[in-house]
Amino acid sequence: MPELDKNGAVYVLTLGDDENRFHPDRLTAINAALDEVEAADGPRAVVTTGANKFYSNGLDLDFMAAHPDAAEANLGEVHALFARVLAFPAPIIAAVAGHAFAAGAMLALSHDQIVMRADRGYFCLPEVDLGIPFTAGMNALIRSRLPIATAHEAMTTGRRYGGQDALAAGIVAATAGEGEVLDTAVARAEALAAKAGPVFGAIKARLYAEVIAELRAS
Repeated sequence: MPELDKNGAVYVLTLGDDENRFHPDRLTAINAALDEVEAADGPRAVVTTGANKFYSNGLDLDFMAAHPDAAEANLGEVHALFARVLAFPAPIIAAVAGHAFAAGAMLALSHDQIVMRADRGYFCLPEVDLGIPFTAGMNALIRSRLPIATAHEAMTTGRRYGGQDALAAGIVAATAGEGEVLDTAVARAEALAAKAGPVFGAIKARLYAEVIAELRAS
């Protein structure tokens, strides 16, 4: 389950040590960690990461299939998390040292920046191959955070982007070697931590107002 640790002004939120799929319990824990950061005073920033070879593999489809009465609510909570991260009032960076697939890739896109391992792991939006259409909110999020040509390719082909390909395509802000992804993300977050606060959050909320509204409506 998610764990929150503090490194100077940077809070490191580890999403888990499995595939880090979005189950109600995990979403509750992630939001509780973000609540703690929001309530803190002074300079602060967040780095999210996975403990093993996954950043996140997205929706917990097994849970949703087994609990159809809760599936829509779970998807709504995932949309709400995307919206929250988009407008988060402190710098927030995704350290992707492994796979970021589907809704896991979309969570990474909701961050201010992504740092990805250069030589292992993939960023992928595989919905076209899974036969699962993007929701209107997901579509708005992806269009807002990727160059349109990259969004088109990623969404219509299900391409798996390695770190260097993701950097060239404008998906990630930086790449790093094995064992350096988290440190690189923390350093970037530390450099931005003084910007945290209501103004920072308001700027992002207004910048992504239409996307946030679409996510909340989906």
